[in-house]
Amino acid sequence: MGPDDRPAVRRVVVAGAGMAGVQTAVALREQGFTGTVTVIGAEPHQPYDRPPLSKAVLLGTAEGSAFDVDFDALGIELVLGREVTGLRPADHALDTEAGPVPYDVLVVATGAEPVRLPGAEGVPGVHLLRTLDDAERLRPVLARQHDVVVVGAGWIGAEFATAAREAGCAVTVVEAADRPLAGALPPEVAAPMTAWYADAGAELRTHARVARVEPGTVLLDDGTRLPAGAVVVGIGARPATAWLAGSGVALGAHGEVVADSGLRTSVPDVYAVGDCASFPSARYGERLLVHHWDNALQGPRTVAANILGEATGEAPQVYDPVPYFWSEQFGRFVQYAGHHGAADATLWRGDPSGPAWTVCWLRETRLVALLAVGRPRDLAQGRRLIESGTPMNPTLLTDPARPLKKATTA
Repeated sequence: MGPDDRPAVRRVVVAGAGMAGVQTAVALREQGFTGTVTVIGAEPHQPYDRPPLSKAVLLGTAEGSAFDVDFDALGIELVLGREVTGLRPADHALDTEAGPVPYDVLVVATGAEPVRLPGAEGVPGVHLLRTLDDAERLRPVLARQHDVVVVGAGWIGAEFATAAREAGCAVTVVEAADRPLAGALPPEVAAPMTAWYADAGAELRTHARVARVEPGTVLLDDGTRLPAGAVVVGIGARPATAWLAGSGVALGAHGEVVADSGLRTSVPDVYAVGDCASFPSARYGERLLVHHWDNALQGPRTVAANILGEATGEAPQVYDPVPYFWSEQFGRFVQYAGHHGAADATLWRGDPSGPAWTVCWLRETRLVALLAVGRPRDLAQGRRLIESGTPMNPTLLTDPARPLKKATTA
């Protein structure tokens, strides 16, 4: 079949109205797609950005965080407040609670959903922080300066604890592991962050498991009772893909859609992008599942290009980014780029007890990842050095006064 014989893609349907879904629709128009584009979102709100939820929206310094996108002008149809319930690839149909929606190409962008705390379902005063509605429910809690218990010392837990302290709440953070960010960073890198909690007036309890949540109280498994006017659970997120059961779309060990290097799924005419999908990284030699904003911004450009390219018979574009994310917590701007899993050396730039420092991970003298605290220039230069694979000089690298780009072997 030659390019001219390929069926025309007339209708692209995007399941999910978060960053990944909206950016896919926008990228299709920017790259010249002239067919129908429909974005289906489970929430009733205009599509919005999530990072401000744990900061400005929560503290009432911003009413919302709607994307600055003119959907009408771009000819993008929004179907909001509608849950997707299933997929029938043989029929090219997406099932929703209001009936089936036909597609020529489907993009799965349903994101991730928060892991719930067992036994806390339905207990008054227990909150998640994932949606705009969650943030709106938490605003009056902070305004009333309740005692707050945060379950989980990950990125979202630290960001919420920061906002709660700014609002004047007494904050206790309970973490089952021996340190904050245990799932994300090695022990020696997370260790300096432990002091940030006390510096901000928040109590961090590690090795602390929740036995039970009662109205007004969190009971730990060692018998400790913590007063809690509100409990905020931040113990991770998992891909929102249960609705794909029985569809034939291959899922991975974490429930994520297993996409290929062009973000195509195992089913024809179905792509997956953002928090709900993993992809093979040639750069890192393993499959990556990246639950961060930048991935939901970058991936859609590859999806759009490949949807358009399939119609013309072009070779698919490969998605192999340097992952990037940031977090604002306890008065610090924390940025991370890369993937440190395969590193064979860890080098420090600056004193981790101070306000600004960077950790660099190398593999065979090449930078594969870095974490920068209050050093945005290190992050910007380091990200480019990871992309280029430039060999580094470890001795020069550890001098925090020397720009990273001048710490190469060249």
